[in-house]
Formats: sequence, C-alpha cells, structure tokens
Amino acid sequence: MKCHLCNDKGCYREGKVCQKSPQLDNLPEEELKMLKTASEIEKEFYCQMTRLEEIVEFAKRMNYKRIGIAFCIGLFNEAKIVADIFTEKGFEVFSAICKIGSVDKETLDLPKLKKGKEAVCNPIGQAEALNRKKTDLNIVIGLCVGHDILFQKHSDAPSTVLIVKDRVLAHNPAGAIYTPYHLRRITGE
Repeated sequence: MKCHLCNDKGCYREGKVCQKSPQLDNLPEEELKMLKTASEIEKEFYCQMTRLEEIVEFAKRMNYKRIGIAFCIGLFNEAKIVADIFTEKGFEVFSAICKIGSVDKETLDLPKLKKGKEAVCNPIGQAEALNRKKTDLNIVIGLCVGHDILFQKHSDAPSTVLIVKDRVLAHNPAGAIYTPYHLRRITGE
C-alpha cells in the first residue's frame, strides 16, 4: 500500500475499498471498546479539546484508574503538571523518569554527551516499573526517538504520546513540515 500517493481518498467518504482490513473484522472486546470510545470523543468534541483533555476523557470512558507516565528528565516540570491534572481528575498516577536505575553509559559502552558519570536512558526499565504498578494506560512525555519505541514495545498497558521530544522545535515536530526553512534544510533543497 502507498496511501500517501492516493489522490481521491475514496476510503474516507465514498466507502471505496482498496484493500480489505481484516484486523477490524474480529477485534477483541477491549480493542473494540477503545475504537468506539475514540470515535465517540471525536464526534462529541471535534476541534474543541486539546490532546491532554482527550486523553483524560478517553481514560475516564475506558474506566481506567491507574495512569502511568513515562517521561524524559528534560520534561520533569511538564510531567509533574500532567500528573497533577490526572490526580485532580481522580486517577491514581505513577511515573517513571528516563534515568530510572541510574545505569552509567560506560557500563554499556555507549557514547556520552560529556565526560564523567552519565546515566543512560532506560525505557525498558520505565516500562517494567509501570508494568509492576499494573497501570491501565501509559502516557509518554518527551522520550527520545528509539527510547519511545522501546518503551511502547515493553509496556503491558496501552500507551499514547502526549509530548514528542523535538529539542529544536519546542517539542512540536510538525513544525519541521510547516516551516519552509526547516523543510528546505531537511529535503536539501
């Protein structure tokens, strides 16, 4: 499939089927509930809620009680604000910082930003810590590319991303597409 090359997008409103989607034929009950809940929120609050509000609403409607937050040390303040919001909304919140376990990069022969001790980010450790707390939903806040992938791979609970790390664009990676300067630099034009 190369949906990005499609000009008519007939699947959207016309019911055109380019490829059968067997993964939706026999969804497990929990996944069907997620799909339904997401669709209800989209219908009721389209262009009215921030992503943060949508995550809170989704968690409520899914009857989640235990929220996990996997965050980068560089977004400590943002993680605290999000944790406080979820706590105020009645959820039990657990969090795992990226440097959990404080394993020095030297022990894994990893490159360092500077000399001396430097803890490696530990997304697998973050996932395991939240798995032990049996979280219902995990929220990713600013994990590095690759670390976010490892976290999501090892997380027992479903996870969503609230903040994507982009140090250059104030954590707004879409800015690279919308800003001609960055787009030209990236494409080499």
